[in-house]
Amino acid sequence: RRHMTSNSVSSITVEELTEFRPGDLPDLCEAAEAAILDGGGFGWLTPPERDVFERFWRGVLVVPERHLFVGRADGVIAGSAQLIRAPRNNEAQAHVANLTALFVAPWARSFGVARKIIEGIIDTALEHDLKTLNLDVRESQTAAIRLYEGMGFRQWGNHPAYAHVNGRPVGGRFYYLDLTNPELIKGNKSSADVSA
Repeated sequence: RRHMTSNSVSSITVEELTEFRPGDLPDLCEAAEAAILDGGGFGWLTPPERDVFERFWRGVLVVPERHLFVGRADGVIAGSAQLIRAPRNNEAQAHVANLTALFVAPWARSFGVARKIIEGIIDTALEHDLKTLNLDVRESQTAAIRLYEGMGFRQWGNHPAYAHVNGRPVGGRFYYLDLTNPELIKGNKSSADVSA
């Protein structure tokens, strides 16, 4: 499944997973492993052992504040991201959430998988009456930064030693999206950019 080519991708769909159907967990692990090996792996620098990875994904599904979104290319999981809401005792940030752990397998890039996943997360955030969506990203993730900024996320900060890769510090950027701005949200929905 990892070796699908651009000629074989005809449809991209996005959904929030609440349980794994047959084939979902292996597909998710394979897509994540490929993204990590290609340098775009949401925190990991090397893929963990498969049993560790499977426990990680199962754990995501049981945390009430985490929402796991997957993008499928012709039914095969090709990417993922998470929407993380504040815990119930944090009333001050009840209307704020984080978009995190976004990745797309290398074989599925350039078809708009990442954009569709983010749009799905924005839709869910709006359904839950959220007001702000935050994210952070390594400054070396230039394609992701281009996508975020193109979708209206505004940078509010930098961190010069956000991560360490191969023993060297890598800077990071912090962004937010104002979900109360209907023009901004409308602009996201009408954009034809499918570069990520």
